[in-house]
Amino acid sequence: MQKILPEIIGRRACPLWATLWIVAQILLGFSGSLWAQSGSVYRISPNDLIHIKVYQEDDLETKIRVSADGSATFPLLGAVQLGGRTVDEATALIRRELARDYLVNPQVTLVVLEYSKKRFTVLGQVQKPGSFEIPSEEMVYFPQAIALAGGFTRIAKKGKVSITRQSGGKATTIYIDATSRSAIGDPQTFQILPGDTITVDEGLF
Repeated sequence: MQKILPEIIGRRACPLWATLWIVAQILLGFSGSLWAQSGSVYRISPNDLIHIKVYQEDDLETKIRVSADGSATFPLLGAVQLGGRTVDEATALIRRELARDYLVNPQVTLVVLEYSKKRFTVLGQVQKPGSFEIPSEEMVYFPQAIALAGGFTRIAKKGKVSITRQSGGKATTIYIDATSRSAIGDPQTFQILPGDTITVDEGLF
């Protein structure tokens, strides 16, 4: 953009209003790309409150909370699986389903009005066991989770910390070596997901 602006402004034949319009378009495009990058990160979760609008189709405007199974009921389409999709992916899905049988080139917008509270639990040999909230649109990694729980106790078994995670209706257990610094399985980069239970056992002496 730094290279473009002097070239535009330097054209004496270009009217001031035209120059300002072009600059505004550049800035809008830049900010729009940042918004798209941010919006593409967050994935819709159960209990999110979403607002869906279809241009010139007021009867289809919907505010609904995503159910526990990730679905949301939308006019004409019924239950649509939105959980786990980004906002862009969910918007594209609704647009595609409406275009298939109901509307010609529907213009759909989807906005998350309220993010669900996502929590994880830390038990065992930490200073402050309990349940902790994951801030909206942020990620919590293993060291941060332990820090939120006040850190390990003196007798904590740091070499084998278990993390119980629900996936596909089944519980799986992952073991983390909090003392490891290897590139593979580095606890520093292990992401904690909503619903995870971290258990720190007592070490044996």
